[in-house]
Amino acid sequence: MGCGHVRPRVTEAIKVDIWSDVQCPWCYIGKRKFEAGAEQFGGAVEIEYHSFELAPDTPVDFDGTPMDYLSQRKGVPMEQAREMLARVTGIAQNVGLAYDYDHVHQTNTVKAHELIHYAKSKGRQLDMKERLFKAYFINGEHIGRIDDLADIAAEMGFDHDDVVRALETNEFLADVKADVTLAGEYGIQGVPFFVIDGKYGVSGAQEAETFANVLTQVRSEREAIQ
Repeated sequence: MGCGHVRPRVTEAIKVDIWSDVQCPWCYIGKRKFEAGAEQFGGAVEIEYHSFELAPDTPVDFDGTPMDYLSQRKGVPMEQAREMLARVTGIAQNVGLAYDYDHVHQTNTVKAHELIHYAKSKGRQLDMKERLFKAYFINGEHIGRIDDLADIAAEMGFDHDDVVRALETNEFLADVKADVTLAGEYGIQGVPFFVIDGKYGVSGAQEAETFANVLTQVRSEREAIQ
């Protein structure tokens, strides 16, 4: 009696769609916590970032500090704004991020989102997302102006002139707006927001264990129907 050929089971990566803004402090914290959760999970995960504009009406060169901006936008006293920034800075430190709000340039992020889509078209979206977070919160770089963004991209090996061309012609603006529209259809009102395997939504910078548990649940559900 011959032995039948058994095909090895191929487990596809779990798709995770993440809506965030590069000037959102909780989004960078959430990125680190998700990465830790994915590491705990141990399986294959495919990440795609989507644009979300927290404050599309912000000017490119905001005249004031992040504390001024927070006070104005939230309608809170300056001292309360200072406390809010101190709190999130402390939480960021717990995941290895050294936020430097004394040198943050409050700005409009639409061009940064366009650059992330540009990098996605070159297969390097995740690299660009991380670099822009670092530029904004840690390095004190300006991520609202085209020339500054092109300099950052060039440092990463992209063609400076081509980045300028893409951003000046709004080549990827429609992609940014499509992400924002899709967020609205999903009912996403705040970020970070994680859509896991197209069916589970996780809102906010949850603990690593939460992400690991959801990913493990998805894997278990897949295995149950195979």
